[in-house]
Amino acid sequence: MHRVVVTGMGAVTPVGNTVKDTWTNLLQGKNGIGTITRFDSSNLRVHLAGEVKNFDPLQYFEKSELRKNDLFTQYAVAASEQAVQDSGIRGRIAPERLGVYMGSGIGGISTTLENYEKLLQNKHVSPYMIPSMIVNMAAGIISIRFQAKGPCVPIVTACTTSTHTIGEAFHCIRDGYADAVIAGGSEAAVNVLTVSGFSSCKALSTNPDPQTACRPFDKNRDGFVLGEGAGVVILEEYEHAKARGAKIYGEVLGYANTSDAYHITAPSPDADGITHCIRLAVQEAGAKIDRHTYVNAHGTSTVLNDKTETLAFKQAFGEETAREIKISSTKSMMGHLLGATGAVEAIVCLKALETGSVPPTIGLTEADPACDLNYTSGKAVHMDVRTAVSTNMGFGGHNGCIVFGKAEEA
Repeated sequence: MHRVVVTGMGAVTPVGNTVKDTWTNLLQGKNGIGTITRFDSSNLRVHLAGEVKNFDPLQYFEKSELRKNDLFTQYAVAASEQAVQDSGIRGRIAPERLGVYMGSGIGGISTTLENYEKLLQNKHVSPYMIPSMIVNMAAGIISIRFQAKGPCVPIVTACTTSTHTIGEAFHCIRDGYADAVIAGGSEAAVNVLTVSGFSSCKALSTNPDPQTACRPFDKNRDGFVLGEGAGVVILEEYEHAKARGAKIYGEVLGYANTSDAYHITAPSPDADGITHCIRLAVQEAGAKIDRHTYVNAHGTSTVLNDKTETLAFKQAFGEETAREIKISSTKSMMGHLLGATGAVEAIVCLKALETGSVPPTIGLTEADPACDLNYTSGKAVHMDVRTAVSTNMGFGGHNGCIVFGKAEEA
């Protein structure tokens, strides 16, 4: 069994196009949610999203490549380039020992929509439509770009996608199948079709105020806000990282993946699935959960999710311990990045371990009585973070949990 550490990170989010900017803005409680600019939303009930801003794909692609790659792939490549550069692993690993675990909840849906509109207008459908729309293509492009010839696995599990990519990559390295993996998720689904679809199933907030539209655990929450972006981490076998003198952000200690087996969109009200998932991850980690623990909650700002997750924390950690830990939902500032959310929130956990700072849950002013834990309302706090836990829950009943810790010398 091999130890697995994180040696590089990259991010493109609604609050910053690098890890540094994203982290700085999250700690400051900066809100990346605003009025939709990608399309005219005047005929819809929903007018807000967490859009990526000022993203320049030409930093990562030749101009001729852009029409061949959907925006979700562009975000994934950008975050991967950042993470690979941050890690310094390029040229320091055998290609056959470098893997890619990269997922998306929806994939190239904007490319699909764009080409369907062309078809309706009797215009030429792009020959790049199929490779641009399929969900595995981000993993494929990244594998080609970095000559990663080891395991290459795209995962699609809705909002738990990149929690699962990181967790499964952790097990891949732990069990000896690779020495390092580029792992994460990407999403670029802010378009009229996706927003309309989520709106029709009553998942999105109709609150017109960007400051309070996404307010996890608040009594007046009414749905999530759609976001976009990508998060990528470089997972590496500990001795491999140590031998090349890599900077280590933290260690992956435990991971679990369970299913509610209950409903296609709603979480099980008894929280058994996510509770079991958290317990399994903590058990594998051998971690102590106490006042030195930070939890980045899934915290979508939907009525059912937030109270179910609160119950899960009490059941998994014990009520007394659950009240000691610091919890926050960074979706309050970015919206819900779907398949990218787990990876971005894993990065938040790692930065909390590194800096001893916990970002806030903004917009939370009147707590739901059913959500009565310490959700770090309003402002960031400083604490001695020794263990960080990331939880995610997805449509279809998917659950994921990862436990991180500081990498102690063997």
